[in-house]
Amino acid sequence: MSIDSYSIAFIGLGEAASSIISGWGNLRNNQIKAYDIKLHKVETKEEILARAKELNIHIKASMQELVKDSDLIFSTVTADQALKVARESCQFIKDGAYFFDLNACAPSSKKSAFESIETNGGWYLDVAVMAPIYAKKNLVPLLISGDKAFQAHALLEKLPMDVKIIEGPVGKASTIKMVRSIMVKGLEALTAECALAAVEADVLDEVFNSLSAEHPHFDIIKHSIYNFERSISHGKRRAEELKEVSKMLEDLRLANHMSKATAVWQSNIGSLGKTNSNSEIKENFVSFAKQLSSELRDRKE
Repeated sequence: MSIDSYSIAFIGLGEAASSIISGWGNLRNNQIKAYDIKLHKVETKEEILARAKELNIHIKASMQELVKDSDLIFSTVTADQALKVARESCQFIKDGAYFFDLNACAPSSKKSAFESIETNGGWYLDVAVMAPIYAKKNLVPLLISGDKAFQAHALLEKLPMDVKIIEGPVGKASTIKMVRSIMVKGLEALTAECALAAVEADVLDEVFNSLSAEHPHFDIIKHSIYNFERSISHGKRRAEELKEVSKMLEDLRLANHMSKATAVWQSNIGSLGKTNSNSEIKENFVSFAKQLSSELRDRKE
């Protein structure tokens, strides 16, 4: 069957799904349908409908309606909803349909989702998204693992998508992403704690100059600005991912103190509802940091 004949479904129509779909432009829009749980909430329904209209794709009113006739299913929800979505959609999946789980979850969570999908006749792929998706859209680097990885690779390349096979069972691709997230998301939290303390203590220049002298190839102010923006924009989602990282570390029988602390930072910053851009943070870095400190000060873990 030609790739142009495949029915493509997206569970969740947030940034990830929207970025991938927009990257394909009008190449795939007549093949794509989507469903989002936000359709059932009065305050978010119009947002989803407007997004679907802008992307020129079909919207479905239920999981069953979305999944039942789909050939390629992409799950792009939040980490805390990923397993629930797999367990719900498996009731309606048709035999031989591909289920691509792009959610940032612990390997053990992916294995549970795999069991639900494959027990009901679907083909499950563990997918790890390895870079910010908004910039590269459908060509964001992806790692995939699972029994059907080689067959899935051929299909995804034709869409097109940028895919690398990680040989091994479901969970192998996600392991790479989860371990990497300890560092990536942890640095965001570490940067926030360091920068906010430096501003509050009125030693920002001295601290940042010292760090720059010791680490000349690491632009501390540039990374601080970027990391703050990432956390205020996506902190709540990152916090859910870090909970899955902590779960992975528990499964490995390792300490997860850093990941738990990172989840708290990400959640607290992401929950403030701020919308500052990189340029706005750069222009008023000290005042931004002071305001952030003030809003965070009374928050409890």
